[in-house]
Amino acid sequence: MRIGRIGVQPGHSSESARRAQAGQLTEPGQLTEPAGSAGQAAPARSDARATRHRGRAWAGQGSAGQAAPARSDARAAPHRRRAWAGQGRAGQGWAGQGWAGLAGWRSAVVAVLAGLALAGAFPPTGLWPLAMVGPALLILAVWRKGLWATLGLGLTCGCAFFVPLLSWLINVAWYAWAALAGAEAVLFAVAALALRPLLRLRAWPLALAGWWVAEEGLRDRFPYGGVPWGRLAMSQAGAPTAGWAAIGGPPLLTFLLALAGGCLGYLAITLAGSRIRHDSDGAAPDQPRQAAGRPGRPRAVAAALAVLAACAALAGDLLWQGTPGPGPAAVVAAVQGNVPHARDLPRQLRASTVTANHAAATIWLAGQIRAGRMPAPDVVIWPENSTDIDPSLSPPTYERIAAAVAAIGRPVLVGAVLGNPVRNAGQLWLPGRGPVRAYIKRRLVPFGEVIPMRGLLASFTSLPSLQPANFTPGHRAVVFGIGRVRLGDVICWEVGFDDLVRSEVRSGANLLTVQTNDADFELDGQLGETLQQLAMTRIDAIATGRAIAVASSTGISAVIGPDGAVLARTSTWQRAVLDLRVPLLSGLTPADRVGDGPELGIIALTVLALAWSMASHSAIRRSAIGKSLRRFRRTISS
Repeated sequence: MRIGRIGVQPGHSSESARRAQAGQLTEPGQLTEPAGSAGQAAPARSDARATRHRGRAWAGQGSAGQAAPARSDARAAPHRRRAWAGQGRAGQGWAGQGWAGLAGWRSAVVAVLAGLALAGAFPPTGLWPLAMVGPALLILAVWRKGLWATLGLGLTCGCAFFVPLLSWLINVAWYAWAALAGAEAVLFAVAALALRPLLRLRAWPLALAGWWVAEEGLRDRFPYGGVPWGRLAMSQAGAPTAGWAAIGGPPLLTFLLALAGGCLGYLAITLAGSRIRHDSDGAAPDQPRQAAGRPGRPRAVAAALAVLAACAALAGDLLWQGTPGPGPAAVVAAVQGNVPHARDLPRQLRASTVTANHAAATIWLAGQIRAGRMPAPDVVIWPENSTDIDPSLSPPTYERIAAAVAAIGRPVLVGAVLGNPVRNAGQLWLPGRGPVRAYIKRRLVPFGEVIPMRGLLASFTSLPSLQPANFTPGHRAVVFGIGRVRLGDVICWEVGFDDLVRSEVRSGANLLTVQTNDADFELDGQLGETLQQLAMTRIDAIATGRAIAVASSTGISAVIGPDGAVLARTSTWQRAVLDLRVPLLSGLTPADRVGDGPELGIIALTVLALAWSMASHSAIRRSAIGKSLRRFRRTISS
């Protein structure tokens, strides 16, 4: 073992020099007995064992030539050194392992900052670069932490992330906000346990990026069908990174953002490790310097990797141009009829003027068309819950909708609640014919359209009484053929599920619409849910290469181009109509073609990396235990 690799501890360098002069040290780290000095054999053997012990404690911490930290640093975190020592190739990693991580409360503070950075990347704050800063801070918080510390820090980060992100849920009920944010934070914390073995890998920033995709995939699917809020990709609607969504879907965009964050964290860890080695050298002037390698090279490599990863993420719009050229187009009208602005949810749900408001707005649009002030639309979109009464069961409701459709003289897609069984539908009405076809919402909102544990919840909350019967989901995509328009419908909550939106496009849709009702989440004036959903819709437009018309009962309604640009939008709590020409595109983006392939591939590779790291660590521990037992037997036998 070379001294250049393990270093010489302060306080022992003079002793080593003395022994070398006496002929006891013939090679670095190798002791011999000088001729005629038999009485010094025992001290020499003792010093050799101490040297070997220190060498084993710090072996595998980097390339040859890296000096060990000073003894004071070794005493500061012996548990961390033991946890990461002897990792061999699996544990060397890109960054030098000299930095022992943040102590106690500092880790908790950084975990909070990581969660707040992640929340700040999303609307209404919308600082999209924070989507790369959040993962970097999380790595700094959990670096070299034990099992329970990692779990606690993951929970801390998750709470700081999801509590502000989902604050609009307080309009439904405070316990709904607390329950959903808490459940998402717990899932995040449990998933964070996988970071411990993944961070032992050589290319751990890649493993971190894969872990982030896998963690989001878990939350998208579990529990109760998943909650698609808080995905890194969905914070990038207005960023130059968004083009990656069209190439490999939102999961690929998430992967690149997390990779950039991981490389940023790698740079910070490398700089911290370099400072520790520099301080150690300064503390012992007579300690040998690095035998090989350039001290500045790790820092330069770390900085280069961080820049390259960030540039790769930012190149999305350069690699994919979603702006359409000349081609077929259609005029689409999104009607925002508005509803009475009640102060609480029960009063909001008892409002009886929703259908009348949307019928009146449509009749107004018909008058503008006849006056030549607005173009005649190919299709008119009403929002979700335009009528909460099944028109087939209520003649007055049927007549009101039919009158509005006759006045505009164009097909109207009506958001309706149908009965027997209860379904959330987009129902296409034709002038003179009435409803002809319907799309039934496939992904239902847990604790909204479907109430799990209804009996238990009824014992302490009125939430089940607001939705007395569970909705029945649909099971297939529906594309409405309206002249040259082939319209695919997505209803509210469904906008966050990539496979569902993609299924409409692969079924032949050349135009998409999102029917939504955000009134329940805007009672106190918050716009978080509305703006977050609009950002998701913009990413969906980029990923599918389709224009999307968003019709909301209270706003924000919008028309979005295939490149994710907002062509027109409304404000909240007002009656408004958008009437705009949009392109009709029929080609498939690369993301449409590959489907879930990138996400599943990334998750599979991450699981394999996790298994490899755990198996390697287990083998190293068994080998270390075996060596210790053999040394113990030799000691006893001697």
